[in-house]
Amino acid sequence: MFARINSVGIFGMDTYMVCVEADVSRGLPHFDIVGLPDTAVKESGERVNAVIKNTGMSFPVSRITVNLAPADKRKTGPIYDLPIYIAILKASSQLKGDFSGCAFLGELSLNGEIRKVNGALPMVIEAQKNGIKEIFVPCDNAAESCVVKGITVYPVKTVFDLLSHLRGSKLLEPAKEEDYIQSVLAPDAPDFSEVMGQFEAKFALEVAAAGGHNVMMIGPPGSGKSMLAKRLPSILPDMSFEEAIETTKVYSVAGALPAGVSLIKSRPFRSPHHTISPAGLAGGGSFVPRPGDISLAHNGVLFLDELPEFSKQALEILRQPIEDGVINLTRSSGTVSYACSVMLVCAMNPCPCGFYGHPTRPCTCSSGAANRYVNRVSGPLLDRIDIHLEVPPVDYDDLSATAKAESSAEIKKRVDAARAIQLDRLKGSTASCNAKMSPAQTKEFCVMTDSANLMLKNAFEKLGLSARAYDKILRVARTVADLDSSELIEAEHIGRAIRFRSLDRKFWGH
Repeated sequence: MFARINSVGIFGMDTYMVCVEADVSRGLPHFDIVGLPDTAVKESGERVNAVIKNTGMSFPVSRITVNLAPADKRKTGPIYDLPIYIAILKASSQLKGDFSGCAFLGELSLNGEIRKVNGALPMVIEAQKNGIKEIFVPCDNAAESCVVKGITVYPVKTVFDLLSHLRGSKLLEPAKEEDYIQSVLAPDAPDFSEVMGQFEAKFALEVAAAGGHNVMMIGPPGSGKSMLAKRLPSILPDMSFEEAIETTKVYSVAGALPAGVSLIKSRPFRSPHHTISPAGLAGGGSFVPRPGDISLAHNGVLFLDELPEFSKQALEILRQPIEDGVINLTRSSGTVSYACSVMLVCAMNPCPCGFYGHPTRPCTCSSGAANRYVNRVSGPLLDRIDIHLEVPPVDYDDLSATAKAESSAEIKKRVDAARAIQLDRLKGSTASCNAKMSPAQTKEFCVMTDSANLMLKNAFEKLGLSARAYDKILRVARTVADLDSSELIEAEHIGRAIRFRSLDRKFWGH
């Protein structure tokens, strides 16, 4: 007897339909799984055999061949346990019915429980695109799966529940999105009203949030660099549904989606320790590379505190991904691409002791030690960061002030207004903010007045800026102009952008 059951395969973020074919025929008892299975898939045979026996069914004493088509794609993970189980029962006439419009995903426990799998959301999206009407997933994957429209998702706890549904004796309830939590910004999230003083730094982060720009903060210990960075998500624009889906897909594939959360709607904030390995930051693995911190920060903030303490290899890995918004990881099994459109926010001290340039505390570092410290951050990486910001120590008057500082909600209103201008301007293109404009869009939309053009020309020649730095200054100036609701980029906007770009000369030149 022959049976065919639908399932879905995944390699990185790439998904594809898998047809699980089972043939139960005469011959010496033998169980064979073909179709480029990895070790976890080959072991499905033993798990399925035990589950069939432990749940009161009869395992066919025959020659059993299971084919996972297409045969030229490597099948990984335990996600095929459930479809193989259903295919064998159907091929051995222990289960009847037409399941052509259904798909099945899940790992089996030996007692018949169905365990969570990674990557359920992108797999359910793939099933929906291919006309599947119903999909059966583990209960722990129901929250993320039910956000997909146009397909009925059935959460399944055990094979007993699934068989009762397929036989029509006790139907399962479809998963509903409103039954699950959507990740939102916590009400007690850090707020900018808690930051005393640092008006220039707060304005720079407002510009960064409005335009999606990368930021480098340089200053002595205790000046508030980390405090400012941790409050940045509170002023970022709300995520669109498409962005939320993209971010949730990455977390789903990584197995990092919190239990019971259907959709990540708050922008991620990732702050890896400086001891992180290059693979931990960029993603990696021996066969199927997993998403790293840069991908887990997709559509959010990647904060690297104590930047020079990160390994040189880890920092240099960031160059291309932060420019392209995608990272490609190549292994012998193939190439995996993970989205990593992030706001890179970095913080560092100006020297090993941290007090170079401090108004009251002397620096104890030699000139050579200070130079070696800052030069751990390469020029090409620094060139890819739009805003270079000096964060000076906070003075006593600011710390002791009783007046309440501006809240994140008030700053966010201006950020949202500036981002709305950009979305309208960039309508129809892949860019969503000024930082992501192409060179052609930068030339078209960054129109300067004559005085602004002359100011930028003088700065370009005196500071020896690169072509990339020129483009980034224009984009930052465009964002400053958007915050002012100005059509043209004025000299004051260019002046602000140049100031945000030239502070590295002070520290990299000592």
